[in-house]
Amino acid sequence: MPTKDEIIGQVQENDVQFIRLWFTDINGILKSFAITQDELENALTRGMGFDGSSITGFQDIEESDMIAMPDTSTFTILPWRPQENAVARMICDILTPGGKPYEGDPRYILKRALNKMEKMGYDHFYVGPELEYFYFKSSEKPEPLDNGGYFDLTPLDVATNLRRDTVLSLKKLGINVEYSHHEAASSQHEIDMRYDDALKMADNMVTYRLTVKEIAAKYGVYATFMPKPLFEDYGSGMHTHQSLFKGETNAFFDANDKYHLSHDAKAYTEGILRHSSEIISILAPWVNSYKRLVPGYEAPVYIAWSNRNRSALIRVPTYQPGRETSTRVEIRCPDPSGNPYLQLAVMLMAGLKGIKEGYELSKPMELNLYELTEKERKDKGIKTLPSSLEEAIKYAEKSDLVRETLGSHSFERFITLKKMECDEYRLQVTEYEIKKYYPIL
Repeated sequence: MPTKDEIIGQVQENDVQFIRLWFTDINGILKSFAITQDELENALTRGMGFDGSSITGFQDIEESDMIAMPDTSTFTILPWRPQENAVARMICDILTPGGKPYEGDPRYILKRALNKMEKMGYDHFYVGPELEYFYFKSSEKPEPLDNGGYFDLTPLDVATNLRRDTVLSLKKLGINVEYSHHEAASSQHEIDMRYDDALKMADNMVTYRLTVKEIAAKYGVYATFMPKPLFEDYGSGMHTHQSLFKGETNAFFDANDKYHLSHDAKAYTEGILRHSSEIISILAPWVNSYKRLVPGYEAPVYIAWSNRNRSALIRVPTYQPGRETSTRVEIRCPDPSGNPYLQLAVMLMAGLKGIKEGYELSKPMELNLYELTEKERKDKGIKTLPSSLEEAIKYAEKSDLVRETLGSHSFERFITLKKMECDEYRLQVTEYEIKKYYPIL
């Protein structure tokens, strides 16, 4: 990790005049304020104070003083800002006035989960999320830029240059990109980051989302990570590949197993499956998320796993079967609109619970689950994820796992916020209702 003096040196060497301090609220919305070069040393030494009561899910007004302490390892210069009088950013840990970690800081919540992982003997939680998103003509309404489909190239894919500039910007920010392409829906895209340790990846996910939006704005279009902006088209998911390592050894790999999965990998997978309904309100955290999680749109709603089948909730990729470093599980139900720190934390904690309690992995489902009847799925014991945020919150509210992961402070606030969202949605009179009922009733 760079020292305070090294950061100050980089700022002076690169003519950085403004440093943005980033953190997220409980919903994953990025928050930021800027300091000048003159305040940098003080910020690195003591942190910068702010009003925590104004941040969604943070403190009450009578205990609102908070401190943003920059993490020097996250220092980077923002490539979309002018390089003269440049702007840099650092992601912050949130502290109490006494200097202790704030229990409601999403970044700290992930750190707590990683600490539990280390106590169980693992050194790395590697994750590779695939964040899908849309480009639209404006922020006013979702008008696609193209009618392209999966892997389509120009002229159908008019956003090739948008993705190109986004990838180049991500690389300047120190984020490794594996590939980018047009996705299945009209004007839908994906840029895949190379897997990394969970905390760094969560920071990268926050950075990725802003970078996509900034480059889109530069081209005069709008990028959105809304899970389901288009009716009768695919929604945006965030398939998340993950594995646990002990040193350089993949704890998920077993060369002698039929699926090359170790006992730990199987128990971890079953942990995700058994607790998926409890954690789905964090993995798919908005009312709109459940417009994506419906059968028939490549959205995994059936709680099962498979070696190849993409209709299952969890898939074991077989691109390079038998290769130790490639052995992993892919959780397919999250979407890219949530809080990355909380999403990775609850998946990890569910998997660790499976390992700790020795869950036995259920049988794989290698057939297309979408084509089964409801009775056939019931006969096979295949359950379904909650179909609404309201239902998902009922599972979360009763979950010891979610409470343990978030901590009582954030757990209560999260449940309250999501119940409020459900109530707000239920009171809306939609365009669908007006068109369907107003002329006839």
